[in-house]
Amino acid sequence: MKEEDVNRCQIQEWYPRFKLVSTRTFIHELPESFVQYLLDDSGPFLLPVSISNEDAFPNRIHNPEEEEDYQVSEGSGDEAEPLSPPSFPELELKIKESIETLGGAIFPKLNWSAPKDSAWISTSGTLRSSDSLIHDLCHAYDSCSDKTLSRPPNFFLALRKWYPSFQPEMQFRCFVRGQKLVGISQREVTTFYPVL
Repeated sequence: MKEEDVNRCQIQEWYPRFKLVSTRTFIHELPESFVQYLLDDSGPFLLPVSISNEDAFPNRIHNPEEEEDYQVSEGSGDEAEPLSPPSFPELELKIKESIETLGGAIFPKLNWSAPKDSAWISTSGTLRSSDSLIHDLCHAYDSCSDKTLSRPPNFFLALRKWYPSFQPEMQFRCFVRGQKLVGISQREVTTFYPVL
């Protein structure tokens, strides 16, 4: 596989051509500061501060005693100052508008992959547990025979409309060559579905 082939598989490359037969999607270019935020593993993963002061987890049970005991600091000793969570106001507004336009329920995807394997709401609180996300951010070109890039120059967040009727066993990948359908495969390959 060549870098050019990998690049053609990015959602921002193929979606414009197939949007009439695909799930409605809004694609946002991610600022480099946001990409660096995702990649930063120097400390705990702090959720960005919302410009609208909305809680990212509105249904969680708050335990004020635990919140008082937990402080994020950098360095050691008395001179350590708490880390400030980042903020991405322009990106946040664009994402909120897209989610609202898509009916309030979406599934996210980076250039190639959805972080469906992410356990970021786990006790460790890290997005870095998503192999899919890390692959897109750091290893997309690793198996290219002509590898010159370590990562794409730009990253995109695709917000795709969520339909409750989506069933993994009824999702397929279609392969087209020379404007002809040459193959179809099951999208979810890790599970056997008797209906298929």
